Amino acid sequence: MHGVFTRIIDGPLPPMSDDQQHDEDGAELVFHGRVRAGERGRAIVALEYEVYREMAEMELRRLAQEAVARFPISSLHCLHRVGRVDVGDASLRVIIWSKHRSEALQAIEWFIAALKDRVPIWKWGVTAEGDRFPS
Repeated sequence: MHGVFTRIIDGPLPPMSDDQQHDEDGAELVFHGRVRAGERGRAIVALEYEVYREMAEMELRRLAQEAVARFPISSLHCLHRVGRVDVGDASLRVIIWSKHRSEALQAIEWFIAALKDRVPIWKWGVTAEGDRFPS
């Protein structure tokens, strides 16, 4: 599927099918954002993502469309998980297709920074004892 595809998902991220329709694209950049075992200097067992769903879905799609307009990329697909995500599991998957790797790398750097800044998804670190703290 060319263009933009975005979704906010409760539960594990499903596999995304291999897209063989990008005959003009030499780069397919796949990014998985995974939960680390530490946040803000504290050991954690998970992150909990909270979302203002309607607004987040709209802004995530808007950002993806903006990235496709701003950078010479043909497609951007993004899945963002919400709820509890254990250490080692993926909370974010972004795939960008472009003719060359340099524009895909520039686009993904911009897109992820803008996502963290503009999309109303908040994360909380969860310790082994069950304490939660803003992350």
